[in-house]
Amino acid sequence: MVGGGPAGLMAAEQLARAGVAVHLFDAMPTVGRKFLLAGKGGLNLTHSEPFGAFAERYGPRQRWLQPLLQDFGAAELRAWALELGIETFVGTSGRVFPSDMKAAPLLRAWLQRLRALGVRFHMRHRWLGWDGQGGLRFQSPSGPVVVAASTVVLALGGASWARLGSDGAWVPLLAECGAPLAPLRPANCGFDVPAADAGETRREFLQEIMGRPPAPPVGWTRHFAERFAGQPFKSVAIAFNGRDGRAFCRRGEFVATATGVEGSLVYAVSALLRDEIEAHGSATFTVDLLPDHSPERVLAEVRHPRGSRSLSSHLKGRLGLDGIKMGLLHEQLGKDRLNDPQALAQAIKAVPVTVVAARPLDEAISTAGGVAFEGLDTHLMLQARPGVFCAGEMLDWEAPTGGYLLTACMATGVRAGQGAARWAGAVMAGSDPAA
Repeated sequence: MVGGGPAGLMAAEQLARAGVAVHLFDAMPTVGRKFLLAGKGGLNLTHSEPFGAFAERYGPRQRWLQPLLQDFGAAELRAWALELGIETFVGTSGRVFPSDMKAAPLLRAWLQRLRALGVRFHMRHRWLGWDGQGGLRFQSPSGPVVVAASTVVLALGGASWARLGSDGAWVPLLAECGAPLAPLRPANCGFDVPAADAGETRREFLQEIMGRPPAPPVGWTRHFAERFAGQPFKSVAIAFNGRDGRAFCRRGEFVATATGVEGSLVYAVSALLRDEIEAHGSATFTVDLLPDHSPERVLAEVRHPRGSRSLSSHLKGRLGLDGIKMGLLHEQLGKDRLNDPQALAQAIKAVPVTVVAARPLDEAISTAGGVAFEGLDTHLMLQARPGVFCAGEMLDWEAPTGGYLLTACMATGVRAGQGAARWAGAVMAGSDPAA
């Protein structure tokens, strides 16, 4: 077992319950580091929505993941947590949390169970691939180590939050053995907005000294960034219509950063924005700053005589628009459009925001891409390397936040662990495990 995140621990549990001797190796000093960090604000275990809607959250990978989620989905995850002594509850958003909202008690109870089942942990062991005889190569505190194993589960994570162990270093190792891989890309991520034009003269000068076109500048104006970076847009709605026909519209919150946007509502549409940028160089969504107000009411209030009051005071008094929402209107509209009641009212209901780049992979909450399901059998075993199973975020799937990520990691860990247990049992019995 290589990898000590939720998928790896779940696979180890399945193997140990089947009577297989399990040795778990991980590059970090302790297991479950990303799991613990993700639970700092309240561990979102899963989601309570009906199974059909739940499965649809996995988009193009639904057909691969749905059978796994039918075996181990939200209900099974909650029952599993209860067996560890962790009660759960459904929040107002439908998300499921431990009663104490914490990750550490669950992880402690889980590790106690695994140790009681005989799982042995080997920390600070970085996997380096296979040797010529098929042994697993590790770099350990005492030097190079080779471990012989007939059955292996890899649960090495994606490539976000590398400081916690998911650095994507396994990609070339699996590519060498012929595993089909999709490029790792950021998912549930923030985005940068384009900055004002840097000027043709400066751009030509930079291109001359660099030998290539410089990356376009990004970020809000200095005034907006200094005043509003880190502040949330509350009670808004985002709408997006991609040129590939996919559409999104949802209410919620997101946050302005110094260079763009991030937060739960942006993460929910991030896959569509990322794909649009990759295909066309930019993506534009609209923000409804007042989703509870009809366009007619907004226009009427904007047109209401304001006397000697400033536009900002007028909009605050008539519509409650101020702060970062008013800042966005100033940022995105020129003076002429701000003073045009029709254009201003339209912008309040659909102010356009263009983004030109996803934030770096390591900043993302999760990653898309990885080992393609087409290269795995139904037990998540690599067809290119029999006896090697893959689980968790290193597989090519993605999902929004809200419990969907953790649930699928657990479900793939269950499936890979059970498949590996079956394979190991056949090897120990001397029969053909591929039969």
